[in-house]
Amino acid sequence: MAHQDEHPVAIAVPPDITLAGDLGVPAGATGLVIFAHGSGSSRLSPRNTYVAQVLRAGGLATLLFDLLTPEEDRVYETRFDINLLTQRLIQTTAWTRDQPELQYLLTGYFGASTGSAAALRAAAELGSGICAVVSRGGRPDLAGDALSRVQAPTLLIVGGNDDVVIELNRQAQAQLTAENALTIVPGATHLFEEPGTLEEVARLATEWFQRYLGAASGGESRAA
Repeated sequence: MAHQDEHPVAIAVPPDITLAGDLGVPAGATGLVIFAHGSGSSRLSPRNTYVAQVLRAGGLATLLFDLLTPEEDRVYETRFDINLLTQRLIQTTAWTRDQPELQYLLTGYFGASTGSAAALRAAAELGSGICAVVSRGGRPDLAGDALSRVQAPTLLIVGGNDDVVIELNRQAQAQLTAENALTIVPGATHLFEEPGTLEEVARLATEWFQRYLGAASGGESRAA
């Protein structure tokens, strides 16, 4: 269910699939953040929904959408098909560029868990068309050799008590050639359920996106 400052959208992607989304565009938005949720989650993820609300309060448009149809999501293996998730993210990004209210906004990705790998692979594929990436508790290591091709400034956020994922993020960070940072939120576990930790994620993400999506593109079409 969309919040009051969002509205539902139907995203048509090839070959003949419609994905459900929730779009929010605050007045004067200069950037659009597209969310890529983790396996087993959806556009209704309470954590991503909260981060999106904070981003909109910071002047950024947000699009939360289901990377898979309900039928696809019932297949366990499909949830971890990073190639498919990446393709859906690229197709949805193309859809946003056909929407009059979005087509001139600078675009960034917010990926969570396995969605981080899809966000980074899509960013590598789209090059300068993606201006920033933030990963929350992500598995950027699953992006593989795409990491070295990512051009977008990338922020990796990991919980301080999420030991295995911290190490995986450090390994992935070493492969990034674009501007990047790894921020560890003290006392947080993988889902950032501890008091104040998700708020810190939202603050960090908002600052990162405002920095790199804060200048409108002046009416010029963005690079594909």
